[in-house]
Amino acid sequence: MAKELAKQYDPKDVEDRIYASWLEGKYFHAKVDETKKPYTIVIPPPNITGQLHMGHALDNTLQDILIRFRRMQGFDTLWLPGTDHASIATEAKIVEAMKAEGITKEDIGREGFLERAWDWKAQYGGRIIEQLKKMGSSCDWDRERFTLDEGCSKAVKEVFVNLYEKGLIYRGERIINWCTHCKTSISDAEVEYEEQDGNFWHFRYPLKDGDGYIEVATTRPETIPGDTAIAVHPDDERYTHLIGKTVIMPVIGREIPIVADSYAKMDKGTGAVKITPAHDPNDFEVGIRCNLPVLNVMTDDGFMNENAGKYAGMNLMECRKAIIADLDAAGALVKIEPTKHEVGTCYRCHTSVEPRVSKQWFVKMEPLAKPAIKVVRDGKVKFIPERFDKIYFNWMENIRDWCISRQLWWGHRIPAWYCAECGEITVSKETPDKCCKCGSSNITQDPDTLDTWFSSALWPFSTLGWPEKTPELMHYYPTSTLVTGYDIIFFWVARMIFSACEQMNEVPFDTVFIHGIVRDELGRKMSKSLGNGIDPLLVIDKYGADALRFTLATGNSPGNDMRYSDKKVEAPVTSLTRFGMLPVSSL
Repeated sequence: MAKELAKQYDPKDVEDRIYASWLEGKYFHAKVDETKKPYTIVIPPPNITGQLHMGHALDNTLQDILIRFRRMQGFDTLWLPGTDHASIATEAKIVEAMKAEGITKEDIGREGFLERAWDWKAQYGGRIIEQLKKMGSSCDWDRERFTLDEGCSKAVKEVFVNLYEKGLIYRGERIINWCTHCKTSISDAEVEYEEQDGNFWHFRYPLKDGDGYIEVATTRPETIPGDTAIAVHPDDERYTHLIGKTVIMPVIGREIPIVADSYAKMDKGTGAVKITPAHDPNDFEVGIRCNLPVLNVMTDDGFMNENAGKYAGMNLMECRKAIIADLDAAGALVKIEPTKHEVGTCYRCHTSVEPRVSKQWFVKMEPLAKPAIKVVRDGKVKFIPERFDKIYFNWMENIRDWCISRQLWWGHRIPAWYCAECGEITVSKETPDKCCKCGSSNITQDPDTLDTWFSSALWPFSTLGWPEKTPELMHYYPTSTLVTGYDIIFFWVARMIFSACEQMNEVPFDTVFIHGIVRDELGRKMSKSLGNGIDPLLVIDKYGADALRFTLATGNSPGNDMRYSDKKVEAPVTSLTRFGMLPVSSL
């Protein structure tokens, strides 16, 4: 008996069946064909921290349009999928889940924690891949990669050792951005700045010789216990007679010198600035020039340490209130001046970032940035729309050395071993059994892991088998078009370009297609706090993948944000039903 044709198109009856037939026929699988011109897209790997959102739906719809178009034109197309381990975000999720069970990382140890992390990856990474398939993404699923898989790990070690041997990776004490919530360093690119109301507190520091005082202003009184000098401009006639003298810090009681340094601006504030080398990047540089001691007064989790004296054990805000009250009682508080200032926050948890001196691993960026700037200026890599190259140039031309070490367990562990006998550092792609200098077997590996972006920066070539010269690498690299949002130009795009220029001596892609973000119908950014996020899978379940994809593809222009509403999805569904048409993917 013949099956009766449904009066209305139901995507649930069609899309899964059609997609399954595509997979069975391996229509998305790329076979190296030297007779065809290659066209390659590597997917911006979603983090394994949860599920896909509407931004992923837009990003993957645009990639799918490009890859299907080139496939129909006869190109040898490869759309390479995968996921990112997202060290900070994923570790935070796992720690949060463990907290609900009443256990900590330390309770189960590193190996036990990593077992949980891999279980998390299997559950949530696998779910993300299934969601991508549900959207109709025509990726080559046989070539799915993960930033922590064996091949990518090999590439990471290769690059680390290469850069170290060239002197482009070093370990040293520098001012870094520290998140007291995530308890790890973060790079400059991971700091978001927001304007906040604050105050300038003016304090008097009496001269040791009893001949008056010097007035300084600060927005961070809690760092006063870490002061090791007061700086004035060498040409400031108000203070030239004081250079070389010492002051006694009120309440703290410690003596610190008055030094001359051009960092102090004659026309800003009082012209005299307190110098706290351990907790401010500019003060750190003054400290190096003036040979000042570096006094760290904060713990990893945002409390005052033993160097803070009577304020030890207080959190930063408690210390601020206490020290202001004490200085006021001592007659050292001159005035309080309201102000607005930019405060750095962690892009993951939005906790205020604390600048602090720490021994970390860094990438020397200036030699890597120059060729990466040149390839964009020369048009070897083009941004669409072109205006976004300004963001790229602004970041790359003002780039500072990149702090790449993270105080986390989930991620690529730094391939460096320390000798307990002679202190030598052995950096190696393979696990060494002895010190490279004295031959001692008493060596331990660095406990830190690498910044997530260190491995994702290698994504265009590590996923194709590099450092091995695989057929895929030789045929599909460099890739063709990168589709991504404007919010990760300096996080990811810039790092892929300079990594490829250094390791491959070739650009990673020729075109960067930039799209905006998907906002709600009121124009607000979708977020958990606003509760306005929309799950694309729920939209697909109601209207079908094609209706959602059609809406996202037609409702935006390159580089611009778009607003989403269910009404926009309902429009193509109504039209298709009215005219008895089937969606394109069903033909």
